[in-house]
Amino acid sequence: MKKSIAEIAALVGGMVTGDDRKRISDIRPIEEAGADDLSFVANPKYFKWLKTTLAGAILVPPGTVAPDKNLIAVADPYAAFGKLLTVFYPVDHGPAGISPDAFIEEGAFVSPEATVMPRAFIGRGARVEKGAVIYPGVFIGRDASVGEDSVLYANVSVYARSIIGRRVILHSGVVIGGDGFGFSAPGSRNQKIPQVGIVQIDDDVELGANTTVDRATLGKTWIQRNVKIDNLVQVAHNVVIGENSAIAAQTGISGSTKIGKSVIIGGQVGIVGHITIGDSVMIGASSGIHKSIPAGMVGGGTPFLPFREWLKVETSKAKLPEIRVKMEKLMRRVEELEAVIHKNTEGEP
Repeated sequence: MKKSIAEIAALVGGMVTGDDRKRISDIRPIEEAGADDLSFVANPKYFKWLKTTLAGAILVPPGTVAPDKNLIAVADPYAAFGKLLTVFYPVDHGPAGISPDAFIEEGAFVSPEATVMPRAFIGRGARVEKGAVIYPGVFIGRDASVGEDSVLYANVSVYARSIIGRRVILHSGVVIGGDGFGFSAPGSRNQKIPQVGIVQIDDDVELGANTTVDRATLGKTWIQRNVKIDNLVQVAHNVVIGENSAIAAQTGISGSTKIGKSVIIGGQVGIVGHITIGDSVMIGASSGIHKSIPAGMVGGGTPFLPFREWLKVETSKAKLPEIRVKMEKLMRRVEELEAVIHKNTEGEP
């Protein structure tokens, strides 16, 4: 694919400085890009590359100056870069149609405009809408639904009655609707509590590989619109995750926790159950969350601390060996002074 710089600028709403007729055929990192490649600079620490890059065109923030370079100035170069990747590297799911090697139970509805690949299973009463792509090895349980233009990659499992919205992306190994971890008398009888609720995933959600979302005990586990979840994340029964939130890998969210809108959670965060995390909260990686967090707070650690306090604690950890040596010296000095005082006061009435 080749496009002129003028055409590229029109796609992202950018302003061109330089030769807008030059044609671009690929997108590459700025340190590797050649004369026919597009690249981008968003972080100021990479501006040094503008002097030496051979890129044929560069996406840059407004006001950037680089003599003899073809620049496309946009408000958000990284977002523009992402949009152009979809143009230069469109995803090809192959021809639409239903493979004769897919197993579709009687009573299921599969749109003729969907793509269902070999060895997929679609249960009775399930619905797969137009534009959906179902890869090999996908299991869609009875009475589950998959909305328009959603993509379920290989070996995704969608348990019975789960609801998948439109334009949802489920990467390989995702499990939707497995039983929540519900047992009475845990540690002794471990009597299973039936999990009879559902999972609802709203439009434009993306879940990374091997992420799991448990069905509710009653009611629903609910992932709202435009939530993005990384690989290997566990979402327990009856959790609600508000729209536009983003959660990094290896995070675990315990049952019945409510996460607000536009929350950002770093990797390896553990969150206990039955708490509320307010809108626009930001939680640093490897934090342990044991109680509710009000809206707008930024921080991390175990237990969770506001950002400045968290930084002080983390900075102090590195100094603990030095502090220990000083404390031992002080304790010895105190013991010596106490001995002197005791000796001087012996025999006093």
